[in-house]
Parts: sequence; structure tokens; C-alpha cells
Amino acid sequence: MNHLTLYRIISRNTRLSYRRSPLLSQGQVAKVLMFISGTIFVGYLVLFGVLLGSAIESQEVAMMVAFMPFVMILDFFLRFMVQQTPLMQVKPYILLPISRYSVIEHFLLSSLNSVYNWLWLFLFVPYGIFALIKGCPVTEVIIVVMVCELLIMLNSQIYLMLRTLIARSLLWWLLAVVIYALPFLPYLIDWGKQGLERMFDLITAFGGTVWMLLAVLLLIVGMLAINRRMQFAFVYEELARQEKTTLRRVWKLGFLDRFGQMGEYLKLEVKSVMRNKTVRSRFIMSLAFIVFFNLMIAFSSVYDGELNKNFWCFYCFSLYSATSLTKVMGPEGNYIDLLMSHRENILRLLQAKYIFQTVMLLVPLILQIPAVITGKFSLLMLLAYMLLVSGMVHCIIFQVAVYNKETLPLNMKLTGKNNLEVGMQLVFELAAMFVPLIFAILLVSLLPETTAFIIIAAVGLALTLATPWWMRNIYHRMMARKYNNLEGFHATRAS
Repeated sequence: MNHLTLYRIISRNTRLSYRRSPLLSQGQVAKVLMFISGTIFVGYLVLFGVLLGSAIESQEVAMMVAFMPFVMILDFFLRFMVQQTPLMQVKPYILLPISRYSVIEHFLLSSLNSVYNWLWLFLFVPYGIFALIKGCPVTEVIIVVMVCELLIMLNSQIYLMLRTLIARSLLWWLLAVVIYALPFLPYLIDWGKQGLERMFDLITAFGGTVWMLLAVLLLIVGMLAINRRMQFAFVYEELARQEKTTLRRVWKLGFLDRFGQMGEYLKLEVKSVMRNKTVRSRFIMSLAFIVFFNLMIAFSSVYDGELNKNFWCFYCFSLYSATSLTKVMGPEGNYIDLLMSHRENILRLLQAKYIFQTVMLLVPLILQIPAVITGKFSLLMLLAYMLLVSGMVHCIIFQVAVYNKETLPLNMKLTGKNNLEVGMQLVFELAAMFVPLIFAILLVSLLPETTAFIIIAAVGLALTLATPWWMRNIYHRMMARKYNNLEGFHATRAS
């Protein structure tokens, strides 16, 4: 079998894997929302392309290349949502009598030719059109557009390398920081406006030249070679080693024994965060973002506006719930049959999840104390938003338990295909993030701050105290759909 035929077969299998997925028929709403999100993303790219193109002078055509370090950083984080590593994709082909190098090469080339990479042309082409209108040389404009697009493709290979390494150890984030800090060296050496201008001048001087184009092409070829060796080595390592689970220390959490069955489910929640890669990844990512934004709020003036302060205070409290509860009952789909074997087991599990999520609100509460000390937040503001999340946000997002019927593999990475929110999950996630926030901001805008926060706290407290009622309502609606949900859990369970 020649390489071209193999590439066609693997491409066809990849397309069919999405079409045959049980999630396809369950995610019509999500597909519409993803289309809308993609359209908005393209709209923003066109807008920024027009704004940048209208701002340049005829001799500054390479200014877009100078902005590419910022674009590449943004692109790197966006790829966590849209791009998988070849190591994850090649597994179904490991035991087939075909060259693993050929399969890995296919997925590497596919990452270069992905639709997502080409979407960035909606930023570069409008910029190039405005540059031509302003009299910039045609050849130089074409080179600049090509350089920018090739830098996006280069970024896809840098992401694959770093994502593979980060999955093995979080210390590899240091390498990511070093790589993306390299273009900013002139600015870091001479901290201030002059350093930034020197960085822009240096990049602009070479950005529109053929030498820059050739340099980026060579870097892409080099990254392809590195990824080819790295992915093959890690695939071979996975085949050669036997999976072992070694528990260095067993946390018994004996103080929860006094709560009976509820205590056992609370232990399950805690140990899921500690032991399961999927749940743990979401927990670590959420905690990292909460710490970062709290430090930015407390010790910088970036988010000093009233709207910014209210948004980020609410966001820090609601982030963990929004990322973990959108897949509520997903991890339990692996053993849902056992949970269904006793009456009201599911109700106790949901109540334990609610208690765990509410206790976790103490983490952002403690982390935001520096913001209170520096005068950015008030204690009443923190209390109001904590109660709003424990009441209104949790009430909305726990509704996902009624409709979710997709099993979440416990050891899947964040970039796994089933790790995306679909259908009603996405609807409730958006509602939980925006409905309470809009409610709070309207009150803060229309009423005195103290009065607004008292009303927000009262509404949140009322919904928190009403938890037994709306939790039992969720449970009864789940039981009415249990056979439909069980069928979905079984269909999406990893073999």
C-alpha cells in the first residue's frame, strides 16, 4: 500500500468516526452553537484585519508579522479546544500491519492542513487587501500573508510537541514560556516603550522578505521531524510498557464515615479529583485560571473598571462549577448500572456533588482575600457572588444531569473528542454563566452597590436553601428518562 492510498483511507476513517459517533445525533444544538461561534470568530478576524490594514502606512506592510507573536500565543491556547495530538489519534492503528511512521506522518500533515489553520486567512487577507489599496508592493504583501499563515502552521507543530510533553509533566510549561518569550527578548532586555518599539522594528525589517519565508518553512520542516520522532517514541513506549497503578498513599477520609451513604459519595467525589486524569485535568486548569486572575485583580490595574470587577469576581467563583458540572454524571456513566441498582442512589450522589461543589467555593473566597485587602472587592461583594453561584448557577447547571447521556472516560485528556460539551450541556453551561451574571450586573447598574449586593445574596441564599426541592425535581426527571439515558451511556462507553 503506497502512502497516498494510506492517507486517503485514514482521512476517510477520521471523517467516518465523527459521522458514526453517537454524539452526532445528540449534538444538533451544539453544532448550531458551534457554527454561530465559528462565524463570530471569523467576524472578529475580519474586523481586526480591516482595522490593522487601515492603520498601516505604505512602508509598514510587514507590521502584521510583528503582531504574530501575540497571535501565536492566543492561537496556542485556542488549540486546546480544537486540536488533538497524533499520539491520541494513532492508537486505533497501532495493531494493524501498517507502518506507524506513515500513520503518524498522516496526522502531522493533517494538522498542517486543518480547517482551523486556514480560518486565520480571514485575518491576513483583509489586511493584505488594505495594504494593496494603500500602495504597498504586491510581492511584499503576498510574502507577508504567506509568512503569517505559515507561522500559524508552525504554531500547530509547536503545540503538538508541547501538548505531548505537558501531558507527561506540567514542568514542560516552562519550555512553552521560553519558546513564546523568544520574540519578546528585545522588550524584556529593555523593559518599556523603547524595547517594544525595538522588537516591532526588528520583526518588521525581516517580515516581508523571502528570507523570512524560507526561515519559517525550515522551522516547519524541523518541527515535523521532531514531532515524527517524538510521537513514534511515545507510541512505542506505550506498547512496550505495561500499565501499572501504584498508590503511594491511600487517603481513607475517615471523617466522612459519620455521614453514612452521603459520606461515601463525598469520598468518591474527592478521590475522582485525585485519581482520574479527566476530572483532575479540569480541576487543575480551573484552579490555575482562578489563581492567575485573582493575582491580576489584586496586584494590577488591568481589571479596575466596575464592570470588570463584577465580571471577574463572579467568574472566579463560577469557573470550577462551569467546567466540572457540564459533564455531570459523565464519569458515573462508566458504572451507571450499579448506581441504578438501589433506590435514590442517584439522588444521594447528586446531593454529594452539590455539597462538594459548594465547599469548593471556599477556595476562590480565600484566594480573593488579597483583592479585599487592596480595596478592589468588598466582603459583601464576595458573599453575594458566592451565594449566587451556590444557588442560581448550581441550580441551572445541575439540570444537565437530566439530559446528559454521554460517558466520560476517566483517563481521557482535555483534548479528547468526547470531552466537548454538546446539545443541552452547552445550552445550560451558557445559561449558567450568563443569566446570573446579567442579573447581577443589571442590579449593580440600577441600584446602589450595597443594596444590589444584598439582593443578589438574598436570591442566592433562597435558591441555596431550596436545594432539596430542585434537586429532587432533577432526580424525578432523570428517572423518567433513565432508559433513554442508560442507552446513551452504554453507547458512548469506552470499550
